[in-house]
Amino acid sequence: STIIYETPNLDPLLRLEWNKQDPNYLATFKVDSRSTLILDVRVPSTPVTELFGHNGCVNAVAWAPHSSCHICTAGDDSQALIWDLSKMAADRPVEDPILAYNAEGEVNNLQWSSSQPDWVSIAFSDQLHILPV
Repeated sequence: STIIYETPNLDPLLRLEWNKQDPNYLATFKVDSRSTLILDVRVPSTPVTELFGHNGCVNAVAWAPHSSCHICTAGDDSQALIWDLSKMAADRPVEDPILAYNAEGEVNNLQWSSSQPDWVSIAFSDQLHILPV
């Protein structure tokens, strides 16, 4: 077993998601965090980048099934954000999402369709919405 990443204050990590196209990358986020960490298993202990874009806690993350550089995050701020990580580098953080969807409530979960990669589904309140990318 190898420790890939450990939070500085030993905050628990809530969820993680492997990149479906490039198995070197995974995404995770800490409990009660507004950011998503992108990790490279070849470079343990240090995130490649951190995505800051939510005004509330992140609840879910999903990599695009057809692209190694696109990821969607969702959170308590009622947003689902799609990011392009193609220019990701440690010295230049990814600053803004390329798409943002506003829901009518806190987004609890999301999935990026593997059979229809132009669609992302989000769940909030008592609703499920399918969004075009």
